[in-house]
Amino acid sequence: MDPARRAAHRPAQLAYEYSLFAPADATAPRVCRDFVRAVLFTHDREPLVMPAALCTSELVTNVHLHTKGAAMLRIRLNPARLHVSVFDESPDPPVVAHPAAGVVACWGRGLALVEEVADTWGVAVERAGRYTKGVWFELRPAG
Repeated sequence: MDPARRAAHRPAQLAYEYSLFAPADATAPRVCRDFVRAVLFTHDREPLVMPAALCTSELVTNVHLHTKGAAMLRIRLNPARLHVSVFDESPDPPVVAHPAAGVVACWGRGLALVEEVADTWGVAVERAGRYTKGVWFELRPAG
């Protein structure tokens, strides 16, 4: 479908925010990844789909593996950037693992991948209701 025609159904605003609550379940990373993809395709941001899906999947997987609770995904999108936050109920700070060169590991590289792919990332200073910690990343369109 032609982008001009697809965009006709959206109001003329510059900033959008979406939230999704994901249960403490093994399906959460896929559901959140698909939600981010849908938002980006809807807003004609195809170049951001793959890196955003990867980073989202890594952050939500960390929640699933390292906490016992649900996750809250928040997407903020404007012309200059995509900001995705994943909140959880654990007060424990995230740990970035940088395996030594030549070491093969099956897990522990999620935040290192986010660090490599995203333009910037960090730990949120704000709380989101019952969620005590948020890890976020930003992507900016090329050009």
